Amino acid sequence: MDRVKVATTWFGGCSGCHMSFLDLDEFLIDLAAKVEIVFSPIVDTKEYPEGVDVCLIEGAVCNEDHIEMVHKIRQRTKVIIAFGDCAITGNVTAMRNLLGDDNAASVLQCAYIELSDTNKVIPKLKGIVPELLKRVVPVHEVVPVDYFLPGCPPPADRIKALLVQLLDGTAPKLEGKQIKFG
Repeated sequence: MDRVKVATTWFGGCSGCHMSFLDLDEFLIDLAAKVEIVFSPIVDTKEYPEGVDVCLIEGAVCNEDHIEMVHKIRQRTKVIIAFGDCAITGNVTAMRNLLGDDNAASVLQCAYIELSDTNKVIPKLKGIVPELLKRVVPVHEVVPVDYFLPGCPPPADRIKALLVQLLDGTAPKLEGKQIKFG
């Protein structure tokens, strides 16, 4: 039997969702027998592959690199899961949206000029700092998302419940105020 091809990625966020994924502890051993991690910040793969079955996307879409990557993921992936509150709502990452329409310039000015002790210059060379979007947005505002896994971060048992249902070939049953799995 072919193992399910799983990817995870991390956009604008803190990596807490990936840490919660690692909190699956011994279930990770069971999971390893059923899935192949084909792309993730915790593996050394440079290019997002074709034919991915499931991708968990952590973090909000904040820059041009994220836009390009999320479109590539949607094109090459059967099931996309918005993984955590930043991916679902923008959460903390989207707080810069409160700074107004030109928030990207304000953030760069603060980070590279006002708070810098040395070399007070905003990097402009391509590939140094990706072009920031005018607004931070949740994943579903850019591409269709199949499932939403809330939490900051989602607890390991919630991640496990969703993965077990997907691996069993059933559509995950997301219900209740706390998105309980039944």
